[in-house]
Amino acid sequence: MLSILILIGAYRYYAQLAERFGKTKWHLGLLAIGIYLGTQIILGVGYGVYKGITDPATLENVNYTGYSIINIISWLISIAAVWGIYQLLEKKFKRENLQKPLIEIDEIGGSSRK
Repeated sequence: MLSILILIGAYRYYAQLAERFGKTKWHLGLLAIGIYLGTQIILGVGYGVYKGITDPATLENVNYTGYSIINIISWLISIAAVWGIYQLLEKKFKRENLQKPLIEIDEIGGSSRK
């Protein structure tokens, strides 16, 4: 349940970024979902491999529905990954906006009319 709330929050967070810079909202929203789920899968597989190598008998008693320290840590790492990619995208979009010469073109047209 908590993962669903995190996914909704990440989607909306990235959609706001897309709206601010004139990008397609659902593209960036799906990117946020992919980043979160991808990080969760990588961490889950990594932890499963670690547990399988160190103590194979514990794999038979895995509870996927409960809250554990590993779940909380993986949520925090996934949220940090979503936030980090958000920061990178925001910087990239700001750089793209600075490189657009639209303002200069408008000024050139305005000065010749005077």
